[in-house]
Amino acid sequence: MSDSVVTPKEAAPRLSSLFRRASLFGTLMLGGGIMLHAVETYITATLMPSIVRDIGGLSLFAWATTIYVAASVLGSTFVAVRPESVTLNRCYVAGAVLFGIGSLVCAIAPTMETVLVGRAVQGLGAGFLVALGYAFIRFVYPEPLWSSASTLYAAVWGIATFLGPTIGGIFAAGSAWREAFALLVPLSIVMALAAPKLLPSGEGERVTTRTPFAQILLLVAAVLVLSLASSVTSEALRALLAIAAVAGVVATVAIERRAEARLLPAGTIRLASPLARVYLIMLMLLVTICSDIYIPYFLQVLHGVTPIVSGYLVALLALGWTTAAFTTARLKGRSANRVIVAGAAVEALATAMLIFALARHNPESEFLVLATATLFIFLMGFGIGMGWAHLVTHVLHLAPAGETDKASAAITTMQALGAAFGAALAGIIVNSTGLLHPGGVAGALTAAHWLYGLLALPAAVAILFALRLPHEGG
Repeated sequence: MSDSVVTPKEAAPRLSSLFRRASLFGTLMLGGGIMLHAVETYITATLMPSIVRDIGGLSLFAWATTIYVAASVLGSTFVAVRPESVTLNRCYVAGAVLFGIGSLVCAIAPTMETVLVGRAVQGLGAGFLVALGYAFIRFVYPEPLWSSASTLYAAVWGIATFLGPTIGGIFAAGSAWREAFALLVPLSIVMALAAPKLLPSGEGERVTTRTPFAQILLLVAAVLVLSLASSVTSEALRALLAIAAVAGVVATVAIERRAEARLLPAGTIRLASPLARVYLIMLMLLVTICSDIYIPYFLQVLHGVTPIVSGYLVALLALGWTTAAFTTARLKGRSANRVIVAGAAVEALATAMLIFALARHNPESEFLVLATATLFIFLMGFGIGMGWAHLVTHVLHLAPAGETDKASAAITTMQALGAAFGAALAGIIVNSTGLLHPGGVAGALTAAHWLYGLLALPAAVAILFALRLPHEGG
């Protein structure tokens, strides 16, 4: 853990420093891994309405996201608890290969169930790649560039904002969603072949422990049980499954508190730990942001927009994240903490305002109505982007000695859990409030009202945790 004070000159390097000769290839590889994941996210968001129209499975809509991120928990965890003989660049190869295999399965899937299998394999690979992006930061860049490297990931998401919906929308409009998944296969192969040559091995000091199988299994089970709750029709069974999911999380915390084989860095399970508060903020913000998985559906059903337009509009969320990341990247200390608090407030408010802007019937696609909804979609992403790079920097500074790998991988674990629980909760909310019964426009209106009202709350809770953060590097 670093307690060093960074001088103003060192604290605000330019993003272009990441592309100097010493770190160029590392930047391209790490950015490429994040790019695979980010582009695929927007391809899938844009394609899902077309997929369910083609092969059915509307009740499994949220599962396409949930099973993906549940699998990514496993992938990110392996990075932290891998055997000592397995270097980080070997993990990168495995992640790229798994991502390519999963994309191929999605491309040839005859049913929604098969799509979910492919998504699970994709998610496992994505867990590797995203966790490695953070784990490699300290091997590829000097410490003053850590925050800039985190901002780079936001830039990658910004590029994906345009590539993903474009690819997904074009193929959705032509009912050729399978080809969109197939495009990711050769990209994965190239990344797998290049990793051993362009990335350092990533060997360094770390505390090795036994794999925390119990915690991993309980968390994944909780995610899957909550997802199942989102797709069952019986309200009593849905409530029972939701309670079981909560029990799984509570059991995970209880085991982690006293286990020798830990999933998170030492001391993180206590709320008094600053690192615990950072992870909780990440988790809460991501739960809220995952209410976006139904935005393309609501735009198409309620506002009469085409698949490609709905893809671009939801992608503005990532553009907001990117814009905010660049705007706030050079802030440090108290200013960085204030912007984390402000960002959580912006995200919570923008999500709540979608009740009025998105959850309304606009069959003529009136410009003013769509423009208002678009603004709040953008602000949802802007809010989380204001503080995300600073939260990542907090993790790298607060990590206990020898546990930086575990702390870095836990960022991805929080991302995956936030996305998984967010998607599952979104599924429970919309399926409980009319999306399936009565369905159609009336059901979509009711479901959208409840979805954005309830999922604004986690971001609001994150404000409370953000008020108690230490200064970066402190």
